[in-house]
Amino acid sequence: MFTHAAGLMSLAPGLEEKIRVCNSTYTVRFGVRLRGQIHTFTGYRSVHSEHMEPVKGGIRYSLDVNQDEVEALAALMTYKCALVEVPFGGSKGGLCIDPRAWNEDELERITRRFTYELSRRNLISPSQNVPAPDMGTGEREMAWMADAYKRLHPDDINAKACVTGKPRTAGGIDGRVEATGRGVQYALREFFRHDDVMKQAGLTGVLAGKRVIVQGLGNVGYHAAQFLSVEDKCLITGVIERDGAITNPQGINIDALRGHIRATGGIKGFAGGDYHENGLAMLEQECDILIPAAVESVIHADNAERISCKLIIEAANGPVTADADAILRRKGIVIIPDMYANAGGVTVSYFEWVKNLSQISLGRLERRHEEARARMIVEELERLSADTGLNWTLSKGFKEAFLTGADELELVRSGLDDTMRESFKKMKEVWISNPKVQDMRTAAYVVA
Repeated sequence: MFTHAAGLMSLAPGLEEKIRVCNSTYTVRFGVRLRGQIHTFTGYRSVHSEHMEPVKGGIRYSLDVNQDEVEALAALMTYKCALVEVPFGGSKGGLCIDPRAWNEDELERITRRFTYELSRRNLISPSQNVPAPDMGTGEREMAWMADAYKRLHPDDINAKACVTGKPRTAGGIDGRVEATGRGVQYALREFFRHDDVMKQAGLTGVLAGKRVIVQGLGNVGYHAAQFLSVEDKCLITGVIERDGAITNPQGINIDALRGHIRATGGIKGFAGGDYHENGLAMLEQECDILIPAAVESVIHADNAERISCKLIIEAANGPVTADADAILRRKGIVIIPDMYANAGGVTVSYFEWVKNLSQISLGRLERRHEEARARMIVEELERLSADTGLNWTLSKGFKEAFLTGADELELVRSGLDDTMRESFKKMKEVWISNPKVQDMRTAAYVVA
């Protein structure tokens, strides 16, 4: 995919290869005494490009972690940050581990030791390399890493900025947990603002009522599905998970399904839809929008011909293989690429990093000033109404909403929405204006 896009550009000799390859990859094998014996774990941290520092990228815990995967994801992070104009280079990390096989205390000891190994090589640092959550990790692991880094560097005033995705009480930012799913929602909203790109997918109208299938109801899939169904009135007609799929043409209650998964460990037995044992086959069910939000390569050469949606938005990293991408493009299915679609996480991570460096919450300085100025306007309008005998009243709820200044969550969402809108416009301009660029993914690579 990179090679195809680079071939459409006039890059200087040797520059294409320099942009393609990872600068460095560190492999570490460390032992932790657990359950009466020493267990050895293998971890990776890859740095793709240091053209801007710090470099940024998540750390995933999975038995499938390997060097090739980590390097590919590090490269994707570079291009993603460039596309949405976040001033980071690209990095990625992983630990080859099944997090479900260890209890909380054991995971903490493993995570702290991994942090120590990364810190020794400056592969975790507010100014050089800033990890974040990924598959198998979350706020808890980031809090452990931040605390471990601070203990190793007690004189670093910016220590909290060594990782993002932390809990709010440990230096995190409101809106980070929902950020990637929220970014998917904003990306779809922007897509539906442009009639010319909707026409490419054979779609018309608005998001409301569109049939959506979501593969993976983890953090990203859950928030995307919840926001789209509750706020945009989409019909989530299918949800695919490890143990099968649930379908309901009238729409699935996402909160109820998530509660069932938490209570039972799977989707089987959920009363709000029909259960299908072969979950991945539901990728091929007819719908308007398909959201792969779990792992890589779920749409491949063997099933791409049977995909029958109109639009795919890649909430996961690399859910469509290169072979499948070509087949889907031939079928006329439009793909909103992962590089753009799931950039909400790194965008809000950037906001958190800036917050940690500035040592102050977003909106703390200006919020009450904004409220006071808004109150002045409302009171003056009410005085003019009384003086002139008009006796009009403000609409129900308007006064309270207008007099409430933006808090951190609202500012984060505003910044994310602006980022997704502006990045989409840049992709669209390249896609529509350049006859050599035949799809949005190639446009995203060219812009990046």
